[in-house]
Amino acid sequence: MKILITGAAGFLGSHLCDYLLYHGHEVVGMDNFVTGSPDNLSHLDRNPKFHFIKHDVSEYITVQGKLDYVLHFASPASPNPTSQYGYPNLPIQTMKAGALGTHNSLGVARAQNAKFLLASTSEIYGDPLEHPQKESYWGHVDPVGLRSVYDEAKRFAEALTMAYHRTHNIDTRIARIFNTYGPRMRLDDGRVVPNFINQAMNHEPLTIYGDGKQTRSFCYVSDLIDGIYKLMLSDEHMPVNLGNASEINILDFAVKINTLIENSAGIVFKENMFVGHDPQVRQPDITRAREILGWTPQVGLDDGLKRTVDYFLKMSR
Repeated sequence: MKILITGAAGFLGSHLCDYLLYHGHEVVGMDNFVTGSPDNLSHLDRNPKFHFIKHDVSEYITVQGKLDYVLHFASPASPNPTSQYGYPNLPIQTMKAGALGTHNSLGVARAQNAKFLLASTSEIYGDPLEHPQKESYWGHVDPVGLRSVYDEAKRFAEALTMAYHRTHNIDTRIARIFNTYGPRMRLDDGRVVPNFINQAMNHEPLTIYGDGKQTRSFCYVSDLIDGIYKLMLSDEHMPVNLGNASEINILDFAVKINTLIENSAGIVFKENMFVGHDPQVRQPDITRAREILGWTPQVGLDDGLKRTVDYFLKMSR
């Protein structure tokens, strides 16, 4: 099959390119490098089945030749306002990627009679009042807070995807992706996993915003990409949660990182930058993914973190 991936130079997009090429498909990658990195795709330069288009998805998209799938992954994803890659510092670009980018990507799928998959997010649940979060939960989202540019862009993207499915009969999929980590994350993107690893590698105290009691669940990237592929090949049109259901609080997670990297600098606590907005719990109910896709994560947190840390240590040498 021939597959267009927007956001191809990003963390998830680049791994998805590798996975699809490994399975024999032809891939057209698209990115404008606002948060993605050319380095994530440099190993594919001589692959005859990979083609790259530098383009902003908020502008009209054209692709030569017949497409079988369009996978829309283009968007900033870090919530950290101290990072240049965080969506609080890229608010307009984030809204455009979720709104105009989704519209343009769906337009390509419609014109090509291609199937479409939207990379949505657990952030559509906001600071949830339901725990763990099922796909049937409508969410608890602040429409004007610092996170709203990402949360509402993705909620709009889901609504638009279903509108195209119902109105134009586009064959669509929606993946609600929970926290994912692994090689090729930017160490400076401000998200908790690369932030902790970066600080620990530099023998600095790990910074926790708030009291550290907020919880997250972390899915290793190879598991997530496998779930995306299974969803892509399925006939499911309604949203499906993809993530690891194992939950850990941020304080325990920081201790785990310090132990793994043998960082004795400890931990410091700072005022939460997202007071009133930072989700206090985040755990997917993946019942539908198990039942519909036959998918469950296989890589445990300790194993996944070791692989990730080894990657960053190798890159720093």
